[in-house]
Amino acid sequence: MSDPAPPKRLLLLRHSKSEHTFGVDDYSRQLTERGWRDGTEIGSWLAKQKIMADLVLCSTSTRTRQTWEAAVGGGARAARLTLRKELYQGGISGVLDAVQTEGGDYATIIVVGHSPSMPMLASRLADGAGSPDALARLDQGFPTSGLAVLTYAGEWADLGPGTASLADFVVGRG
Repeated sequence: MSDPAPPKRLLLLRHSKSEHTFGVDDYSRQLTERGWRDGTEIGSWLAKQKIMADLVLCSTSTRTRQTWEAAVGGGARAARLTLRKELYQGGISGVLDAVQTEGGDYATIIVVGHSPSMPMLASRLADGAGSPDALARLDQGFPTSGLAVLTYAGEWADLGPGTASLADFVVGRG
């Protein structure tokens, strides 16, 4: 009988507050001042929790890349950063596929993405399992700079609905 896979963490981070400027396409929208502060606060929270990502999967949009940049400015750390275009408009299947194919032996993965993919995926993966307080906060919405912290005990290739547990849900506000 083989030992079960060691526990893993998947963190789903919705990008920080971004501009809505006439003439700027959605993909190129940049963070507002508040977005930079909030992203920095998420990075500070990650550092205080001593969460270092083995892998960050980040959408290629400007606002997601800037969100991770702000988080790093707040103390977030990662061994590897990979930009994935399908995280921009690939929906939850694109995000799930990226985690399943890139996950390998990594213990902690952070995905920096968009709504509705981040909230929908967090809800589907946990399917009501986890911390009652975290689940209640998630049920109130998944705003910009929202971060769902999920735990998972399988291989990344097997990640799917109902296989994870929501350990925490925080919103960065700086």
